[in-house]
Amino acid sequence: MYTIATLHEMHRHLQLAPDDNSADQDLLRSLQEASHYLESATQRRFCPRFATVRIEYDPVEPGEIVLPDDLLELQAILDQSGEIDARRIRRLPQEADQPASVLQIHGGIEGAATIRGIWGWHDRWKNSWRDSGERLFFQLQATHTTLTVADADGKDASGASPRFQVGQLLRIGSEYLRIIDIDSAGRRLTMLRGVNGAPASAHPSRLGIDIYAPPPAVVDLCLRYAELLMRPGSFVDEEAPELLRLRRLRL
Repeated sequence: MYTIATLHEMHRHLQLAPDDNSADQDLLRSLQEASHYLESATQRRFCPRFATVRIEYDPVEPGEIVLPDDLLELQAILDQSGEIDARRIRRLPQEADQPASVLQIHGGIEGAATIRGIWGWHDRWKNSWRDSGERLFFQLQATHTTLTVADADGKDASGASPRFQVGQLLRIGSEYLRIIDIDSAGRRLTMLRGVNGAPASAHPSRLGIDIYAPPPAVVDLCLRYAELLMRPGSFVDEEAPELLRLRRLRL
């Protein structure tokens, strides 16, 4: 499962009753299709992912790396001489809250570059993770796919509710997880482990659980597209202006 908006947000968008789950599978299918369409049409990814990317050496501009995707966080750059000192690296644009599209390396690089980091697009990356208000009761093993929480339907630390929703991307430690089912009465979340390039791993008890909040404008587009996908006929022309504003320019 890969969704930008959540099932609860789709219910609210369509003004469905909270307990009306008769069409949930169709709604989730439309959300997934809309998410993939948005990312394909804009050539951007709106959920963060860990990845290592190799970029071939450019003898014309040895000190500048044009990135093939939006880079939210740089973890390391290596060339044939080893890891490059972070003090030699300048990201453009320089705003920490915006993804980088170009990296400038003082002194240049030797050979092809290997870039390790978190990739994706967000206009407020530093505020993109919310505290769920929950902590792990017990140690979470790498093989566990369910998680018991104190209150699945309560408010998160920012006051949003329900705090957990099907389709959400969670972060525990450095691992990303995706919620695929919620048993509110049993206070149990069913999750996909190790998604978006972050391998599943064991986590100690009392570790916090964070919730990813995609850009609100992108969530709104995803919901509108998902709704249109449930109708017969074409829908592309209705949303084209919004897509063009989000489209990544390839250099």
